[in-house]
Formats: sequence, C-alpha cells, structure tokens
Amino acid sequence: MGDVQHFAGPPDWLWYILAYFFLAGLSGGSYVLATLLRFRAGPGDEAMARIGYYVAFPPMLLAPLLLALDLGKPLLFWHMVWNTTPGGQGFNFKHWSPMSVGSWALIVFGAITTVSFAAALVRDGKLRLPLVRVLDNRAFNVVGSLFGLFVAGYTGVLLSVSNQPVWSDTWALGGLFLASGLAGSAALMSFLARFRPQAGPSAGLLKVSERLYALLELALIVVFAVTLVAAGTLGQVFGPPWALLWVVVAAGLIPGLYGLATERLSGIWPGLQPGLQPGLQPGLQPGLQLGVPPGLPTCTTCLSGGHRLPFRPSSSAC
Repeated sequence: MGDVQHFAGPPDWLWYILAYFFLAGLSGGSYVLATLLRFRAGPGDEAMARIGYYVAFPPMLLAPLLLALDLGKPLLFWHMVWNTTPGGQGFNFKHWSPMSVGSWALIVFGAITTVSFAAALVRDGKLRLPLVRVLDNRAFNVVGSLFGLFVAGYTGVLLSVSNQPVWSDTWALGGLFLASGLAGSAALMSFLARFRPQAGPSAGLLKVSERLYALLELALIVVFAVTLVAAGTLGQVFGPPWALLWVVVAAGLIPGLYGLATERLSGIWPGLQPGLQPGLQPGLQPGLQLGVPPGLPTCTTCLSGGHRLPFRPSSSAC
C-alpha cells in the first residue's frame, strides 16, 4: 500500500526551493512578531517592531524570484496569476490548487511588507511618504500578520499533501515550519536590536519568545517523529545520512532551551539576576536596579525596561 500511495516521483527541486522555504518563514515570522510588539506598545516595542518590518521586506523580494527560477522558464511565471487562454483571459486564481493559492498569497504579502517597510522608513524620518504611514495602521498589520502566518506555514502544509514518502506521512510539517520561522525571526530581530538602542527594552522579551518558539519546535519534532513511527518511515528520516541533519537541528535548539530552563524566563528583565524584578530585590529600595550607585537619581520608565540612564533634573524623561 505504501508503494501504491507514494506513486509520484521525487520533485526535481534545486537549491532555490530550500532557500525559499527559509526566506518565507523568516519574512512571515518577522512580520507577525513586529505586529504583536506594536500592539503590546511597551517601552522599546515600537522600535523593535520596525526592525521586524524591515526584516520582513527583503525576503519577499527574493522568494518569488527563487520560485520563478526553479520553474526552469522564469519569464513564464506570470501565467500562474493570469489566464492566457484565448477567450478566457483574466486573473488565474484556483482556490482548489495549493500552488495557485500560495502564489497569490506571496503577491499580497509582498505588497503588504512593502507598505510596512516604507512606513517604517517614514516613521524613522528616512523617507517622506505620508500615505504609506496612513495605510500602515493596526488593522493593516493584522491582515498582514494573517498572510505572514500563512506564508510561513503553508509550505509545510504543501509538503504534507504531496505524494512523497515521509512528507505525506505526517500532519506536523505546517506547524513545524511556522514554529521554526518564528524562532528564527525572533533570534534575528534580537541580534539586530543591538544596533538600535531604542529597541533595547524589548530585547529581553523577544529573547524569551525565541526560546519558547524553540520549545514549540522541539514538541512538533517529537510529534513529527511519532507520526512517522505509525507510518513506518521513521528510519528514512532519522537514519544515515540524515542523522547529521538532526545533529545540526539539536545544536540550534539546545542553547535556547538550556537558557529557558536555567534562567526561568528572567530574560524579560535584562541585567537583573534570575528571578528578581525591580522593586522586589531583598535589601534594596523599590524601583532601584542592581548596579545603580546609591544616591544617583534614575528614571523609573527606563528601569522598567532594564536600562539605567541618568535623570535630568530639567526634564521628566530619560
């Protein structure tokens, strides 16, 4: 029955598709995280959100190009979105075709990331396009996040509905792709935050979220393995030569999971000892941060983000 079910030959994919998988997850995950941060609206969240919108844009320039190149005749890619049949010209949208739905989702999400990217430049004073700032409101970001979730996870679902061994033997690939995209996006945004000091107060929270997504990714890998046991194809994935792949996966997951277990979510309070929060440290006055010399006035707002800046007597802000 397995031979009959898996009747299709292996897909003739080049490295373009592998790069597309990675970029689509990174773009979709970054846009979703940026929107969540914008809605949270804590200290540093807007600055970190703009990092996410910046990150989401470049992959959406490259991903469609990679898909077109993999077709072999990239100049004919537009046939997937426009019907060229004589007498039936028009938009070519087939709701029953995963390939057609995915193509349109990429086009729409690409347009959304372009608007949000331009709006981030406007908010940072790098560009003058007031219209995009009006378009890039919270409702727009929510719609973009829905498309971002779809783009990040749909490729895994597409593999699951194929006739290929292993891929069609599990239902966990869509969630695994999405969790991986979110974890990678959170890690990249956390890294880029060091070049944007205004985003510092949100760096710890994003670091914790990256670790939690890694935990979700591990759970889905377990589900993936269990479903393959039932299908009898576990050895094809975890045996040689693919065992080396899982060593690399473990090397990427273990540091974050170790930090999650040892720091007990203390990453949301950067610079503090694990388990301690401002105002709850034994022997210290409420609101003071470790390492602040006695008698030095500080700003409570900055302390809430884990950063200490001198208080300016002439102003109520740090």
